Amino acid sequence: MRIVVIGGTGLIGRQVVANLRNLGHEAVPASPASGVDTFTGEGLAGALQGADAVVDVVNSPSFEAAAVLAFFETSGRNLLRAEADAGIRHHVALSVVGTDRPYAPAYLRAKLAQEHLIAAAGIPHTIIRATQFFEFMGAIADEGTQGDIVRLSSAAMQPIASRDVAQALAQAVLAGPVNGIIEIAGPERAPFAEFVGTWLGHRDDPRRIVVDPAAPYFGMPITDATLTPGPDARIMPTRFDAWLTASSGNGRSA
Repeated sequence: MRIVVIGGTGLIGRQVVANLRNLGHEAVPASPASGVDTFTGEGLAGALQGADAVVDVVNSPSFEAAAVLAFFETSGRNLLRAEADAGIRHHVALSVVGTDRPYAPAYLRAKLAQEHLIAAAGIPHTIIRATQFFEFMGAIADEGTQGDIVRLSSAAMQPIASRDVAQALAQAVLAGPVNGIIEIAGPERAPFAEFVGTWLGHRDDPRRIVVDPAAPYFGMPITDATLTPGPDARIMPTRFDAWLTASSGNGRSA
């Protein structure tokens, strides 16, 4: 099977490409670096020629409300139009758990708009909604940092390893379209402070965590239900401590 991975050079995309190639499929990474730009439409027709399926993991360069919405709506329309012209038989997209929750932030609302475009396009599809990645613990810590204090919400999260997200996407594109949404999450649910505190300790980071129920998450108030999956989510296997150990062993920053 020939599968084009849009955003195929990023954190998730390159792992999806590797997984599919290891399974014997022709996985083609497509990104602005290879002359394929979903926002402008440049290179899409050529990239999709002869492809059977598309995995879309492209991300917006800006999280500002108007810009992120414009990116996902414009890129989504361009990509889906090119897929229809190319006869693509399965569109798989990565989205985020919580897009349909009340008071979702601008980024999640933009992803929901992207989901609506996919559902309305008429191309057989699968949408994978994932929880927050382990790899973003540092960004969460930095966002909540004031001096040597990291102020975090008391809400729960259920993060996931990016490699498990990539595995789920590869499995989904090979399994065929469900014409709906699959939620995926890591195996452990705990408060923000527990995950971020473990991450800081693993790095010998001296910052101290303060739990504040009113602390926002990237500017939005959250509860235990905001960023955790529903009861039917597919639970992926990688535990946080195992990921930390593996990340250190590979010389990567956790």
